[in-house]
Amino acid sequence: MDLGIKGKRAIICASSKGLGLGCAEALAAAGCDLIMNARGSVALEAAAQTIRAQHNVKVEIVAADIASEQGRATVLAAAQDADILVNNAGGPPPGMWHDWDRDDFIKALDANMLAPIAMIKALVPGMMERGWGRVVNITSQSVKAPIPQLGLSNAARTGLTGYVAGTSRQVAGSGVTINNLLPGIHATDRAEALDGPIAKREGISMEEARARRAASIPAGRYGTPQEFGATCAFLCSQHAGFIVGQNILCDGGATNATI
Repeated sequence: MDLGIKGKRAIICASSKGLGLGCAEALAAAGCDLIMNARGSVALEAAAQTIRAQHNVKVEIVAADIASEQGRATVLAAAQDADILVNNAGGPPPGMWHDWDRDDFIKALDANMLAPIAMIKALVPGMMERGWGRVVNITSQSVKAPIPQLGLSNAARTGLTGYVAGTSRQVAGSGVTINNLLPGIHATDRAEALDGPIAKREGISMEEARARRAASIPAGRYGTPQEFGATCAFLCSQHAGFIVGQNILCDGGATNATI
């Protein structure tokens, strides 16, 4: 399917690896020129080089912490005329409800709620003036079914979901859509970070921890960054203009809900 976005400029945050990289690869395959962001320049440049070689698109890199004001300013200096924004940031660490203090919550809010809101506020006005734009926020299945040990993520990402619910409906008439893409467990470093404590606590190997989790997913496996990226690219496409303010699960059926 031709997604109709060849030549569009897309900024993808936290895209040197994992789900962000999957989204960058899929958008490049659709013909988008990219601005890729991540904190580490070495991995970022390596990912960009691969995408340039495979898809023959322009790729700029901006090594900066998207959760910081200074980092966002650096990214936005390169991305002011972006047509597509993919908000993404690493999730906060797991733990118990009594483990976290105010600073922990502020850090989670900065990365997973306030940073994407700041990017939306900076880039959406230009999209509205041009009459077209796409924003996809990578959040989590936990906004539909909270995960007990991910209280920081539950709180911050649900806050972003509430903001998007109202904002997306205010800008849709100008040709700009904002939606959230909710991953479950995918084969990324984040899965390793979540499976590690389980393996340690249960006294089992990482392989067994992964197998147990995979068995709890109706699809029977972890997702891949590539299929997640393809879903993101569709939401950014010309065909998705009537999808507004939605929370799209990409979790292999793990969230058992009808609504």
